[in-house]
Amino acid sequence: QVQLAESGGGLVQAGGSLRLSCAASGRPLSWYVVGWFRQAPGKEREFVATHSRNSGSTYYADSVKGRFTISRENAKNTVWLEMNSLKPEDTAVYYCAATTAIGVSPSKDDYRYWGQGTQVTVSS
Repeated sequence: QVQLAESGGGLVQAGGSLRLSCAASGRPLSWYVVGWFRQAPGKEREFVATHSRNSGSTYYADSVKGRFTISRENAKNTVWLEMNSLKPEDTAVYYCAATTAIGVSPSKDDYRYWGQGTQVTVSS
């Protein structure tokens, strides 16, 4: 099975940027649709963005559309989440996830493999 490890989180001021990375190991990343989710304290884990295996199809939550960009490079077994114009409400633990489902999915229930998460804190 694939293992996922996130990095790149931290503390940033509102309006700033961060780039999260998710490194996959154990299985080729090309086998999986990948997604980013986040969970703020006291809230449910929510969808952020997803990327297809090879076609380049992406899908974003309305709350991050136009500010966040998901990308991947299968040869490097890595997925990224570029986050710009960050807002305090983006503060959360961000998780990378992978699924063998056929298409992109915003549902966390479709993702079987998860990383441990990386904390993103946006100060006002």
